[in-house]
Amino acid sequence: MPKSLLEQLPEIVAQGRKEAEKILESIESRHRVSLQTREVVLPAKDSSATDWITAQARADRREVFAPGQGSLLESAQPLLGAAQAEAPWANRLIYGDNLLAMAALLAGDDTTPSLRGKVDLIYIDPPFDSKADYRTKVALPGLELEQKPTVIEQFAYSDTWSDGTASYLAMITPRLILMRELLADTGSIYVHLDWHVGHYVKLVMDEVFGKDNFVNEIVWKRSEAHSDASAFGAVHDVIFFYKKTRSNIWNRQYTPYTSEYVERQFKYVEQESGRRYRSADLSASGLSGGGYTYEWNGITRSWRCPIQTMERYKLEGRLDYTGKGLVRYKYYLDEMPGLAIQSVWTDIGKIHHLADERISYQTQKPEELLDRIVRSSSNEGALVADFNGGSGTTAAVAEKLGRRWITTDLGKPACMIMRKRLIDLEAKPFLYQAIGDYQVEAAKATLGRDFRIGDLSHIVLSLYGALPLPTDVNPQRNLGQIAGIDFGGRRGSKTLVLADSPNKLTGMATLKKAIAQRDNLMGGWDKVVVLGWNFEPSIGETITALNDSRMEVLVIPPDLMDRLKKKGGIDKLRGQVRFSSLQYLTIHPITRTTARKADGDTETLTVQLKNYVLLSPEAINLDDANRIKLQQIANAEPLALIEYWAVDPDYDGKVFRSVWQDYRGNTANDADELRVVTTATVTAPAKAGPRKVCVRVVDVFGFEAEVVTTVGA
Repeated sequence: MPKSLLEQLPEIVAQGRKEAEKILESIESRHRVSLQTREVVLPAKDSSATDWITAQARADRREVFAPGQGSLLESAQPLLGAAQAEAPWANRLIYGDNLLAMAALLAGDDTTPSLRGKVDLIYIDPPFDSKADYRTKVALPGLELEQKPTVIEQFAYSDTWSDGTASYLAMITPRLILMRELLADTGSIYVHLDWHVGHYVKLVMDEVFGKDNFVNEIVWKRSEAHSDASAFGAVHDVIFFYKKTRSNIWNRQYTPYTSEYVERQFKYVEQESGRRYRSADLSASGLSGGGYTYEWNGITRSWRCPIQTMERYKLEGRLDYTGKGLVRYKYYLDEMPGLAIQSVWTDIGKIHHLADERISYQTQKPEELLDRIVRSSSNEGALVADFNGGSGTTAAVAEKLGRRWITTDLGKPACMIMRKRLIDLEAKPFLYQAIGDYQVEAAKATLGRDFRIGDLSHIVLSLYGALPLPTDVNPQRNLGQIAGIDFGGRRGSKTLVLADSPNKLTGMATLKKAIAQRDNLMGGWDKVVVLGWNFEPSIGETITALNDSRMEVLVIPPDLMDRLKKKGGIDKLRGQVRFSSLQYLTIHPITRTTARKADGDTETLTVQLKNYVLLSPEAINLDDANRIKLQQIANAEPLALIEYWAVDPDYDGKVFRSVWQDYRGNTANDADELRVVTTATVTAPAKAGPRKVCVRVVDVFGFEAEVVTTVGA
């Protein structure tokens, strides 16, 4: 007979602890997981507004342009000590598995200190309905597509529910343990769930945080009555509130009194001042611990305060008397903060369909809900984290309340929505980051932590259909061949295949080496195919410049290791992996004009998009009918596929710092919600000599493409 869930629970928690312990051990190693900064976002919602660059003093610009939170200004590092060069805090939006994101935050790196014990408040709203539909609707001019989750997301969701609630608990347990490690001693965590798994997660949280650190089960009435003929309407969620230690931050919150409450409780009006008040008995009858016995107003009895305090109340005009002469204390309405909020929240409803904050995200929570949580358990300047970011409500509220924030999500659509929401909010500069070496981490999970990069290259070559070359000419095990077939004595084409490392960016150096190997290795080859994981920003221009028809560059699916683990081996996956082409962006020549000003010369750069080529629609999770529709849009109006684009007018070749952005739905730049503007006007401090400009676009499916160009003086 199979074990019940309660019988499995101790083993699930034990395994979760082991998994978390392995991660905590790995963060001390040289090869710990890290975060890769994809973009430093300096929100500029309106292109006509003064640019961040010109708005900041020069010293501030150096801080804002720092490559990461707590990181060192790279240009200043040789000249300044670490304490002098350390950059200020930058908020973070992280794309990727929150388990890896938390591991990276705990580990820190050479320039970023560990956040272990530094987070003041964590709120998470993890998925808690196994039947949820995670499809994303993509609106394009004239049509709407329905995209299934990426394979990475699908595996995460299917792993979460593969064995029902037991799998869900196995997923969340190590994550809760890492969250506890990140929490400060004065920190708190709120976990938002409902009836599906809430009661089981409560047991896990008792184990992880301690039963004595449980504070509240908050009941949030999220909707009005439901019509259900066979049950009471399910209209509430639960939020479990735990503290890490006894000394957690706590700011009591209040709701305003209703007019009925005021009329009932504050029924007296002071004639002299017109102030409303209620009075409370000052006698100590029934008070545990006794009181103070003395005579007051001719009555001797036990009172709640000593006579000195009573004298002070008299001088302050705080005393009121009954018809029998008993003294009472006045509580003035205008001094009262309101009713202290209790554990049942019925005053915060779901987001109205016309509300400004509504962004049509399926599980979006109202800002008022997070406002209450953030105010209650953090102070201004505190660090707030949400590891299931979703629509970005936690980050948006933290930003508005003057808190620092970190938010993560596994879904690209969610990260896109959050980035746009924060730009629209005109948030302070923040980092958009991803898990560094994600493929390496995934390979460790699949092949064991002692695997070598050559093992991974061998797998990639095999799945592409290439046979490895002999080890004497292939010491790194990253070269393979696809031999042609003889037809009537004629030799078919011979193709050399190079699988690049996930630890590097595939760029000009790799492509030139591949061409040289094609022409010279083992007598030469007819063609070379380069398979890459990560690419230099200028890879599109590099391919065009090389103009080599006998070279092809393809993208290794980022979810390859997840799929391999799921399928259980290479043989079961062979023939099912698609190596797609790169996306490609082109722009018109950038114009550059200078304006002379008393407080410093400025330059205006005019950047205009020319074309966007989506070369890999087969990599998008669409059915055949939707794929045909997509191809029609791509052919007729390719720029309509762009969801977001940004400009860095001073690209250093390492970190993309966007100081101008536009995105679909940003009506500050135009009134078209389904298209971006195609021209950017960017103002920057004047500089002598050429200027390197980087333009990045992200399409509606989350694919990215960049152009780097040098503009002459």
